[in-house]
Order: sequence, then structure tokens, then C-alpha cells
Amino acid sequence: MKPTLFVLAAGMGSRYGGLKQIDGLGPNGETIMDYSVFDALRAGFGKIVFVIREDFAEDFKRVVLAKYEGKVPCEICFQSIDRVPAGYTYTPERKKPWGTNHAVLMGKDIIKEPFAVINADDFYGKESFAVLADFLNEVADKQNTYAMVGYRVANTLSEHGSVSRGVCETNAEGHLTNVVERTSIERKDGQIYFTDNGVDYPIADTTPVSMNMWGFTPEYFGYVEEAFKTFLQEHGQELKSEFYIPTLVNDLIVAGKSTCKVLDTTAKWFGVTYAEDRQMVVDKIAALHAAGVYPTPLF
Repeated sequence: MKPTLFVLAAGMGSRYGGLKQIDGLGPNGETIMDYSVFDALRAGFGKIVFVIREDFAEDFKRVVLAKYEGKVPCEICFQSIDRVPAGYTYTPERKKPWGTNHAVLMGKDIIKEPFAVINADDFYGKESFAVLADFLNEVADKQNTYAMVGYRVANTLSEHGSVSRGVCETNAEGHLTNVVERTSIERKDGQIYFTDNGVDYPIADTTPVSMNMWGFTPEYFGYVEEAFKTFLQEHGQELKSEFYIPTLVNDLIVAGKSTCKVLDTTAKWFGVTYAEDRQMVVDKIAALHAAGVYPTPLF
């Protein structure tokens, strides 16, 4: 049973603007998602599931899904604010869905095999899909053994401003013990720092950070559903609270229910965090084509 790639594509880029998930950045108009799909296929993934907003389903099918026909089975599911368990309520003033783990829950009835979770608008690199596919194949008959691809923080910086990253702590076995969200991460005079309460703290270039690239087995959906019910009871009347993947993974680790292996990758992550990043992404993708990492056209 080949693993499935689950792509979170329901968000809009508030800093970048517009539906950046379907922005053509490759030399033939390829989207960042196209590269994720291509890398996943050559790593051995067997199916792609996208979670999107229903209001851009037609554009998504026309721009994205059409190019995959005959190459890989694809399915879509929808994330919306009203997709909550029966009997649970939320404030009617809320305008946006409930975050990344809510998006994952939308795949519960579709995905029955080990699966990877990624953001649609992040470029993860072929090495990361390879290590994650290997892990998911190894845990195909297991439960409660999860993984997160840990990017080296130096390979995730923007040239156009500071970034926020989930900085990972691991134990001797390489299992995740904690993720701490650090803000204002940037390189200054050759050293990477994060800022906390106005103070700069140095961190090593190789420090692993989370870029929301995870590997799960299907029982994870049950944990998500139960945790989301608790989340709604505690936060359902709030306007902007979000139900995040790292929060639940951390809770499962602390409770001794699951482990999460941090998989090292040498890949360089990049994405369009700021509008100024767009040309940089276009240039880097073009260089990968020129180096023969990707064929032209991709599909």
C-alpha cells in the first residue's frame, strides 16, 4: 500500500495576497504544488488528496488537477468553518476555518493508509519527500509512530525579512520532545538569531525547524476528531483561535500515546512569505530545471 500525499490548500496568503496556491512560478507556469506532486510521485506516493475551499473548486480543477489526469489518482475534500462535529457550536461572528489540524480532519473519510501532510504553497524539495516516503513505508503496519521533516533553519530563511519557525527539540532517539514557536528569525552578521522579548538569541544553522511536513498513520484522524471537540468546547466562541497540528502532536507525545521522529533533510525549503520573495522562488525553480533536477515541462 503506497502512502498518500495530503496537501493543505484551503488558505489564502494574507501577506502575499490572492490564491498563491495556483500562481504559476515554474518556467511553464507550474505551481509550487506541481513540484510537490512530482517529487511525491518519484518518491513512491500513490495518491494525492487536496483539501481546498469549495468556492475555488472550479479554478482548482481547471488549473491544477487537469494536468495530473492519467498520472496519479487525485481526490479533493473541502474545508469550511461549518465542518464541525454534530452538537458542537461556535460563534456566528467567526469568519475563517479552524487551522491546519481542522484541515487534516477533512480527509478522515478519504485517507485509509499512511499519509504525509504538507502546505500547498511551500517548496519542500525532493530529498524531503524521499525520506518521508521511506518512513511511511516502514510504519505501514504500525500505529502511533509519526514523523516530522526537520529542516535546518539556515535552509528556510527569507532574504526579505524575518520569519517565524517552530524550533524543534529532540531526545537521544531523534524523537520530537517539544516545538517552540520562535519569531523574528533572521541572519545578522553571519549568525542566525531569534528574538524573544526584544532580546536576540543565537541558534545554530543546523537547528531543526518544522515547516508543516508531517507523516501519520490513519488512526491519527481519531485523535484529531476527539481533540477538535475539546478545542471547540474551550475555544469555539473565539474569533481567531486555530487548531494546529503541532499542538496535538505535542499532547500525544506528552501523554505517551505516540512518538514523532524528526527526519533530517538537507533540502532547501522556500516559499513566498513576502511578495518580494516571488522572483527569488521563480529564479530558484528555474535553476533546478537548468540543473536537470526537474524536466521541462514538469508534466
